Amino acid sequence: MNSYVTGNTIKKLREQKGLTQLQLANMLNVSDKAVSRWETGKGFPDISLVEALAGALGISVIELFSGRTVTNRNVSGNMLRSVFYVCPICGNIICSTGSAVISCCGITIPPLVVDETDDEHVLSIEYIEDEYYVTLSHDMTKQHYISFIAYVTSEKTEIVKLYPEGNPEARFFIRGDGYMYYYCNHHGLMRRKVSRKP
Repeated sequence: MNSYVTGNTIKKLREQKGLTQLQLANMLNVSDKAVSRWETGKGFPDISLVEALAGALGISVIELFSGRTVTNRNVSGNMLRSVFYVCPICGNIICSTGSAVISCCGITIPPLVVDETDDEHVLSIEYIEDEYYVTLSHDMTKQHYISFIAYVTSEKTEIVKLYPEGNPEARFFIRGDGYMYYYCNHHGLMRRKVSRKP
């Protein structure tokens, strides 16, 4: 089995917490030699210790497995700083209000990066009374489709899930200035700024 927790990760996090190997060992009821073996790659912590190890190091189990810690600097929870994740296995759509470590189907999912809009992914927005009617001229086959359209303002995110062989369209009640995000399963995440008035 490959290392599910690397020794470098354990050592780095232990040192960041200002703990000695002995102090960490005492917190986990293991010997300091065991901690030394983990950190040098000569052994791995038993799976039953992983949750306690993550707690002692002040991180989540997912962060421990991924080897990277995440600090969400969006302390105000501004929805305009939303980050989207899409599981490549099941298609699950996850949205967070800042950086996070997201896991689905047993894998850690990287955040989607907003790509430049191109001629094949032009979003059309019509103002119909108090709604945005959003459409794209895009293939909607099982191999190539728009997976979702999201309307994000400073206080709310609304996601409309789209499916292959359906229409790439959505309606949103106009709430104010923000962004329309849309995700193509081949070309990635794109966005367009929207305002309350046309």
